[in-house]
Amino acid sequence: MKAIKFLLFTCLLISLSCKDEVVIDTSQDQTSVSTFYLIRHAEKVRSNPDDSDPELNQKGLGRAMHWAEILADVDLDAIYSTDYNRTSMTAAPTSVKKNIDVQYYDPSSLDITQFKTNNLNKNVLIVGHSNTTPEFVNKLIDEERYSDIDDSENGILFIVQIVNGRPTVNKLIFNCNCPD
Repeated sequence: MKAIKFLLFTCLLISLSCKDEVVIDTSQDQTSVSTFYLIRHAEKVRSNPDDSDPELNQKGLGRAMHWAEILADVDLDAIYSTDYNRTSMTAAPTSVKKNIDVQYYDPSSLDITQFKTNNLNKNVLIVGHSNTTPEFVNKLIDEERYSDIDDSENGILFIVQIVNGRPTVNKLIFNCNCPD
């Protein structure tokens, strides 16, 4: 009787060890999500039309603070700005609040593929201009959807989310009750 039990047990072990190894591929279950928040710089000083690099005016400083409040609950990983006074000053309150150094980019030499790769699975704020911000959005979504922002408009927020390579975009407008 013991010999039969031993033989059955041995046959069971042999049959279990001969089964194919089951490999579960979880790579397709992994989701990559990158979220980009794009804004145009806040209101700038317009007293000198020859000044190509003006600072923000009082209303612009208020709006920059307002952007920091709007983005307060966003877990940002990076902040990018063009290297101009008005964009740097717009990014500054959020940079200070989040304790994130601003990284400067040049829209004319931007490699969008590399930028997306460098910021994969991150939440990123990008501060640009009336022409570079919609252009950046268009590059992120790989579609010519947005044209230049009117020069009097400083309250547009584009939110581009890329999930597993597929982009979606939302355009929001924020009014600012900032002092003039």
